[in-house]
Amino acid sequence: MSTPDYIRELQRRIAIYDDQLAYKELFCLFYKPLLQFAKSFVRSTEMAEEIVSDVFIRIWERRRQLEEINNPKVYLYISTRNTALKYLLGKQKQVSITIDDLNIELESQYNNPEQLLITAEMMARVENAINELPPRCKLVYKLIREDGLKYKEVAEILNISVKTIDNQLAIALRKIGKAINVNLKKVIRF
Repeated sequence: MSTPDYIRELQRRIAIYDDQLAYKELFCLFYKPLLQFAKSFVRSTEMAEEIVSDVFIRIWERRRQLEEINNPKVYLYISTRNTALKYLLGKQKQVSITIDDLNIELESQYNNPEQLLITAEMMARVENAINELPPRCKLVYKLIREDGLKYKEVAEILNISVKTIDNQLAIALRKIGKAINVNLKKVIRF
């Protein structure tokens, strides 16, 4: 149960009542997707774990201001992104890092019963197509398809326009469709 209202309730309980159980629930809801998101930046599970832990520690330390946050889900992703980029900038002594510099790794999304009906060959073709996507396409695809974020949320997290999100997802779907020989214009009606 991770509806926006439920997340807002957890946020309120943490901010007003110092509710450690609500904090733990929020942590459990977002830890895995934020870990994957951080890992796409730093390419290290251990460092990604540290980044996500730092984000949640700061959440707890600043819990009194938590109620002022309009969209906690987006806030957590942006905090994770900023912490990861800060780590990379410190590590690489670079002036800036762009999304296109990242090596995005996706978790397989084909573990539900419906998707298990797809043949092993088809799954391999889809996963290869996803892995061949440019970094920005792959990240947009991951955030929308795997993490279930909305276009507007992804645009805010990545600091790019909703139109860019739409274009990147269209590119990703077209390339994946081409890799598995599916004409998306016939499948998806706009």
